[in-house]
Amino acid sequence: MYTLCSSAWVITLTHSASPPSLSPLQCTWLSPRRWLNLQEYQSKKLMQESGVAVQRFYVADTASEALEAAKRLNAKEIVLKAQILAGGRGKGVFDSGLKGGVHLTKDPAVVGELANKMLGFNLTTKQTPKEGVKVKTVMVAEALDITRETYFAILMDRSCNGPVMVGSPQGGMDIEEVAASSPELIFKEVIDIFEGVRDDQALRMAANLGFNGPLQRQAADQIKRLYDLFLKVDATQVEVNPLGETPEGQVVCFDAKINFDDNAEFRQKAVFAMDDMTESDPTETEAAKWDLKYIGLDGNIACFVNGAGLAMATCDIIDLHGGKPANFLDLGGGVKERQVYEAFKLLTADPKVEAILVNIFGGIVNCAIIANGITKACRELELKVPLVVRLEGTNVHEAKRILTESGLPITAAENLDDAAKKAVAAIKK
Repeated sequence: MYTLCSSAWVITLTHSASPPSLSPLQCTWLSPRRWLNLQEYQSKKLMQESGVAVQRFYVADTASEALEAAKRLNAKEIVLKAQILAGGRGKGVFDSGLKGGVHLTKDPAVVGELANKMLGFNLTTKQTPKEGVKVKTVMVAEALDITRETYFAILMDRSCNGPVMVGSPQGGMDIEEVAASSPELIFKEVIDIFEGVRDDQALRMAANLGFNGPLQRQAADQIKRLYDLFLKVDATQVEVNPLGETPEGQVVCFDAKINFDDNAEFRQKAVFAMDDMTESDPTETEAAKWDLKYIGLDGNIACFVNGAGLAMATCDIIDLHGGKPANFLDLGGGVKERQVYEAFKLLTADPKVEAILVNIFGGIVNCAIIANGITKACRELELKVPLVVRLEGTNVHEAKRILTESGLPITAAENLDDAAKKAVAAIKK
């Protein structure tokens, strides 16, 4: 059984492992995807621009640049980090033989040597494909000692109708584990969207995180700056883990994750221009160009649907009748003929696809537009797999006329159950 959790994740409701935010459902991640992908150094740059305290760092694309960056830092100790979007870099392995995508050293010359074994080589971690991901950039940063690690985040909360601050004095570990084992160490402050983060709120959160004396005021200042960043970039979440304390008495954001509202792309062009698509699925990337929501699955019946709910139901019914969906493709509302054509190109490019099921309920969508797009795609792409179409709603009679008079080998279905049965039967012939 399939379901969709927000626009960022797809999960399968058949297994036992469940992310904390989704319990009590039993589920397992199927295909995680974040709409906007920024590398670590890009997130740090955004934080720097908002006055948030981060380590001094440089970015390098070659070993010689990394060496020069290490010399310019003039730091007691240097940390070299391979820049890929997957987690678990520290325990990863390069196909050059180098172990670990994160290295500490006090010798700038070693930075150049290590970068030479990172750049241009694939790094494999627990979150990458088996073949790993090619490293094209490294971050050379000042290494700072951490005497204490805390957790801090600002995120949108439906129950509060706006942003909330969440913090814990236990950082540097999964916050879900802290919430499960020590819920009393999770602190929450609701932010008034008109007032913003008040001084008393920031100071109270800093105290709850365990910052004392001058550090409390310093941490409160960082909290307010992080909220400024949250608003400035239209974020849905800014998570700092750890927000650390150094022996020198500094409060520093050592690692951060920023999630963005994709609906704000029109006014965040500079941020979205940094989107790193090199590690994204190429089919998903191509689909996004045409405002199509596509997620590849491991079945052989392609689903062509409008609306996430209808797409999930379609996947479920296919599975119920013994088939397996090959994808999750949501056309959305204001679809045009060209989008229908491009959607078919994506579906037919998948070698696993043995049949296509079109399931459209035309409320906003005009079924006649869908029908014209289907006939154009079938002719120009010379469709070789069985096609089952179920249309209902706006202009459906005209749409059915277009399909019937096209003379194309299209199997019509009266309802979703009928469509799923016919699609499954088509691949069993």
